[in-house]
Amino acid sequence: MPVASIIVPAFNVENTLSETIDSLLLQSFADFEVIIVNDGSSDKTAQLAESHQSDPRVRVVHQRNRGLAGARNTGIAAAKGQFIGFCDADDLWEPEKLITHVIHLRRNPNVGVSYSGSALIDDDGNLLETGQKPKLEGVTAAHILKRNPVGNGSAPVIRRDVFEAIAYRPTHETERDWYFDETLRQSEDIGCWLRIVITTPWVFEGVPGLLTHYRISRGALSANTDRQFATWQQMIDKLTPHAPALFAKHTAAARAYQLRYLARRAIIDRDADRALSLVKSTFTQSLRPLIEEPVKSGITILAAIFLYAGGSLALDLLSSARAQKDA
Repeated sequence: MPVASIIVPAFNVENTLSETIDSLLLQSFADFEVIIVNDGSSDKTAQLAESHQSDPRVRVVHQRNRGLAGARNTGIAAAKGQFIGFCDADDLWEPEKLITHVIHLRRNPNVGVSYSGSALIDDDGNLLETGQKPKLEGVTAAHILKRNPVGNGSAPVIRRDVFEAIAYRPTHETERDWYFDETLRQSEDIGCWLRIVITTPWVFEGVPGLLTHYRISRGALSANTDRQFATWQQMIDKLTPHAPALFAKHTAAARAYQLRYLARRAIIDRDADRALSLVKSTFTQSLRPLIEEPVKSGITILAAIFLYAGGSLALDLLSSARAQKDA
C-alpha cells in the first residue's frame, strides 16, 4: 500500500496534463501513487492519461462528467494512501512538496490538513509577480472562512482519517461517499475545509515555501468573477446552519475578503472595469480588510485605480505586495 495518493482531476486538459504528471512523478518521496480521474473528457485527455500508466505508480479512473468536486470524490474513493493530496491537471508540484507534507503530518499527529504556499504561473508556465503566501499556524475557523489559508485545491495534503470523519452520502448517490460538495461547481474546496474545521477537531497547519505552481489562465479570471462570487455565497448559505454563530460574526468580513481576492485577480487579468467595481464592492460589504490588512488593501485600491486610469503602475503595485500573505 502506498503511503500517499495524489489525485489529479482531469477534464479536457490535453495541453497541460503531461506536464502535471511529470512534475508529480519527480517527487523526491517515492512511496506514492498518482490517480488520474478522467472526468468525462471529450479531447485527448483520456488517451494521454492512459499513456502514463506505463509507470506503475499511475492509475487512471474514468467517469462521466461530475465536475471538479466529483472527480476529487472519485479519486478519494480509489485512493490507497494514508495521506491524500490533490493536484489539478494544469498545476505543478515542486519535487520536495510531498516529502515535506508527509514529514509534517507524521511529526504532528493533531494536524489533519497540511498545506503550502503557491507560486502563480501563466498559461505558458511562466512565474507571475505574485504568490500565495498564507498564514501557516494558529489557523481558526474564522481564518478559513475569511482568508482560506489553504489557497487552492492543489496546495493541501490531507490525512485519510480527515475524509473519513466528514464523509456523507446524499440519498441519490449510489456509487461512493461525498467529501467535496458536488452541487458546487466552484468554492467546493473552501466548503470542504470549512466542514472539516467546523465538525472535526483536526488542525490546519501550513509548511514554509511555495511548493505548488498554481496556473492562472489569462481572460478566465475577470470573466468568471460574478459566477465565482455567487457560488461562494451559495456555499456560505449551505454551511451557515452548521455554525450559525461563526457565520453571523464573520460572513460580512469574509464576503469583503472574497471580493478583494477577486479584485486582485481582475487586476492580474488587466480587467480595469471589473477590478474597480470589485474594489468598490469590497468595502461596501465591510471595512475589516482595510482595518486588518491596511497595506494590502491599500495597494489593491491603488492598483485598481491606476489600472482604470490606464497606468502600467498597477501591476508594479500589486507585485510590491508579494511579501504579503497571498495573492
